[in-house]
Amino acid sequence: MKKTLDQELANAVEETEAVAASATAEGQPLHTGQAKRSASWGLLAILVCMAAGIALLVLFGFKEAAVYALPVSELKARATELTGRRVRVDGELVPGTLQKQDSPCEYSFQIQASGAALDVRYPQCIVPDTFRDRPEGGVKVTVTGALTKSGNFEATEILAKCASKYDPKTHEITKPDGTKVKATPEEMMNAEQ
Repeated sequence: MKKTLDQELANAVEETEAVAASATAEGQPLHTGQAKRSASWGLLAILVCMAAGIALLVLFGFKEAAVYALPVSELKARATELTGRRVRVDGELVPGTLQKQDSPCEYSFQIQASGAALDVRYPQCIVPDTFRDRPEGGVKVTVTGALTKSGNFEATEILAKCASKYDPKTHEITKPDGTKVKATPEEMMNAEQ
């Protein structure tokens, strides 16, 4: 059987050489190797272009989508640099500053951190349940939006967290000043969510 395989292989090589010889005798060039090489270079060029495009998208395309997270004092210090850019600002709601306007529906308030205050405008009607003006303070607020040229902050998103601690065993809330009071049913429901 080995002699048969060897013989068949030798016959195939002879036939290939005969076809190649007759093609060159007729003036037809053989391009099989060149076609494979040019296809490989073409594929390599496409892959390099795709990789370069992805790298450029990552480097420059997502720069505008980046969100800076800053405290109020740092946003105020970098106001000229960050005006109009999307930023996230952390602070505490200044007690007594939360106001709602019905037409057009919007909220305005101030947040503070490290002695700096920021006026915020939120042009939407729906705010988180935990976003309430408490006279004792302690409502932590994170707003996302952009600082306007006038120095006000136009918020597109509000996240609020009350600093008071709810104990489900005793149904008491520990206020920011350390006093404990019985929680109302509404406070219990909000604390459990």
